[in-house]
Amino acid sequence: MSSARPRPLKTVTGVSGAVSVYAAAIDPTDTTVASSIEIAKIAEANKFDALFAADLLSFGAQGAIGAQEPLIFLSALSAVTTHVGLIATVTSTFHHPFNLARLFGTLDHVSNGRAAWNVVTSSVGEENYGDQGLPSPEERYARATEALEVVNALFDSWEPGALTPDGRGDAVLDATKVRPIEHAGQYFTVQGPLNIPPLPQRRPVQFQAGQSVGGIGLGARFAEVVFTSLPTLDDALTYTKTVRARASDLGRAPGLPLIMSSLHATYGATEEQARQLVREEAEATDFDTGRIRLADMFGGGIDLSELPLDQPIPQTLLPELNSVNRRRGRVEIFTRLAASGRTLRELIIASKDTGHWAAAGTPEQLADAIEERYRAGVLDVISLGGLADPRTRDFVTNGVLPELRRRGIVGNDYIGNTFRENLELPALPARSGGARG
Repeated sequence: MSSARPRPLKTVTGVSGAVSVYAAAIDPTDTTVASSIEIAKIAEANKFDALFAADLLSFGAQGAIGAQEPLIFLSALSAVTTHVGLIATVTSTFHHPFNLARLFGTLDHVSNGRAAWNVVTSSVGEENYGDQGLPSPEERYARATEALEVVNALFDSWEPGALTPDGRGDAVLDATKVRPIEHAGQYFTVQGPLNIPPLPQRRPVQFQAGQSVGGIGLGARFAEVVFTSLPTLDDALTYTKTVRARASDLGRAPGLPLIMSSLHATYGATEEQARQLVREEAEATDFDTGRIRLADMFGGGIDLSELPLDQPIPQTLLPELNSVNRRRGRVEIFTRLAASGRTLRELIIASKDTGHWAAAGTPEQLADAIEERYRAGVLDVISLGGLADPRTRDFVTNGVLPELRRRGIVGNDYIGNTFRENLELPALPARSGGARG
């Protein structure tokens, strides 16, 4: 990075997926966004850089995570916040790019430049969008590539000067500077231009989740931030080197894409308390449910129901990566863990973190773990949970965050008006004109 100071670590927290939405749904005096409004206000008061809304498209696939539609959900939160970024997870597999451009463009407007799109290609939900089955990973990433090309061209279809103030509170439109994109591709035909005004950020910040071969290719080409499952420092080093080398080969700015990891933290006032909480969580594991969850981590194509808990999974049961049609990045993580000799019991317990980075300790010890990755150059954005639970909230707001600020790793305040500015991202590439035959 060429700047004199390193970019501070940016912070994100989740605002979707809580089971409280079900309780709110049956309470006529409550709203399903109420608990997330509380989290959003706490996050902004503590200068978190963004709120993250996850999503799934099937009932019961992962608990309550798919209970709220992210774009509408975050639009509600934009009205009660002023600075915090708004990251919505939305699939490219089951949406049309013209709709996506209008939806994210509108979120950017109503939030005054705080929108971000976490693009996913989806591993569930195909039964709700037709009868053709889930496309292969290769086809999902090909469609995502074209969708992103179209969406970005639509955002850029308004040239500078197309909309200017007249000095009396009205706008002057120069329609000659609003250009059709004339896209005709394998999956989409879109004339354009985008029929909403140019965006405060020009484009919402582009996040991308997925770290299979196809995911790395998509992230290296388009993503400004990649959301990753990197359980160990070695995993993080390998992934970061790979995706940034690919991005460099494509001519992108040094340091892109930024690396975002979610830390599944167990907080303790003492180290022993944290260890005890980890033990209690492991002892409370429902291993019948866990077998099903772990099978999903392997792509859903294996039966673990009759295997002994305290023996490794036979290698003959583990799937070939290229035969899996769902989340290959997650399959790769758990196949590697299984090959290391971990027992079925250990793998089921590990699957609770779904392949994400997990650590336990005091706020100072967790800050040590975070600082190690930050100093190694493999952590630019961190997702910290715990704000929804009063039992852990204090460990975050009065423990980990102040410690990271004391070490000069996390900033003390917002530095710009838009999410793009607060992330300190490099300037967007020049507009290409948008037309494609």
